[in-house]
Amino acid sequence: MTIDQAAIERVAELIQREKIRFVNLQFTDIAGIVKQVSIPVEHWGTAVGHGIWFDGSSIEGFVRIAEGDMYLVPDLDTFAVIPWGGEELAAARVICDVYTPEGEPFDGDPRYVLKRALAKVAELGYGFNTGPELEFFLFRPDASGKLLPLSLHDRAGYFDVSTDLAYSVRRQMVNALQQFGINVETAHHETAPGQHEIDFKYGDALRTADNAVTLRTTLKAIAQRNGLYCTFMPKPIAGIAGSGMHVHQSLTDKATGKNAFVDTNGDSVFGLSKLALHYIAGQLAHARGFSAVIAPLVNSYKRLVPGYEAPVYISWARMNRSALIRIPRVRPLQPQSTRVELRCPDPSSNPYLAFAVMLHAGLDGIRQGMTPSAPAEQDLYHVDETQRQTMQTMPGSLGEAIEALQADPLMREALGDHIFERYVDAKTQEWDEYRISVSQWELDRYLSIY
Repeated sequence: MTIDQAAIERVAELIQREKIRFVNLQFTDIAGIVKQVSIPVEHWGTAVGHGIWFDGSSIEGFVRIAEGDMYLVPDLDTFAVIPWGGEELAAARVICDVYTPEGEPFDGDPRYVLKRALAKVAELGYGFNTGPELEFFLFRPDASGKLLPLSLHDRAGYFDVSTDLAYSVRRQMVNALQQFGINVETAHHETAPGQHEIDFKYGDALRTADNAVTLRTTLKAIAQRNGLYCTFMPKPIAGIAGSGMHVHQSLTDKATGKNAFVDTNGDSVFGLSKLALHYIAGQLAHARGFSAVIAPLVNSYKRLVPGYEAPVYISWARMNRSALIRIPRVRPLQPQSTRVELRCPDPSSNPYLAFAVMLHAGLDGIRQGMTPSAPAEQDLYHVDETQRQTMQTMPGSLGEAIEALQADPLMREALGDHIFERYVDAKTQEWDEYRISVSQWELDRYLSIY
């Protein structure tokens, strides 16, 4: 373990100043669900110096019982005071990397999968930046505990101003995120009633993945303190827009610090460099393959249907928000803001795995010199049947997405054998359980007729 003495001293001073009593050592399983081991602050020195042992056999996608011993190593840069802890039981959280007893990074740790992908792009001389935009719904439980959409009280729409409870809660959420050290840039009401979005600063992919995980846990905690429930389920309400996690991306030239996706010569498509075009082509080529990672639930594919602003057709464009990849406009004097926006991921995905497969796909386009098809600027939500038959689409179900994942060798390389096999097993089990379930829709439609 490498010891950063300056970081240790900084954290020690924070612990003393904030009178921290407990530290939560956090990591995620392959589904992106946060797990933690809490320790009294008196054992913090052990955590920093030697790591904290835990049983990994109980974690989704980790190891068998006989291989369960592993330990957590804190990333001191992620140490932060939990804003809602209270003075008497003040607590902090730190995001950890998972190691095997032999002292090697654990192949089943999603954070390590992203680190491994970032090492590959660094070998090419680039850094990977991302900016995920997570949408969510707020629900209010009724007297029996059943969840009801807060939309019963919130009739606002996209960017609307409202003075209801959700507006107050959203400000509390922003405040809590900022106390975690996350630089929040915008917070606003989304398209559907009861739907919201909070965006934080674009940056290094590992840190933004950490921030996305922190955002989900923070928003749920603040909602609960207000008697609400925050959900990142992609399509919790039929008939209205679902929640996405649009991901903005770019590569940075490590030698110059400049955005490698920019071409300022004036004759390039949308101001994009050839590198950016290759990257886009790679993501389009592997979009079906990584679909089960960036849209991982049965419910994800009830969002990815025409007509609800979620992209279905594998294409790219500038003006067209129905395209899978969009090139946002930038101000003429700010070409370094050039980026590509992948619009199909949803906020139920594991950010570490999602960013890793996205990066591998883009790098494959660069390695092979792929060229994207012409931009599709027409409204793809309303193409006629003839056009529709000529266009490649994203998978229409989790089952189809699993097949596409297994058929794409790059995805096994991106995830590694350990996570790939366990991820496919977990998702196949989820799909099989869904296929044999009987929904209320089926009962309402068929029971009284047949």
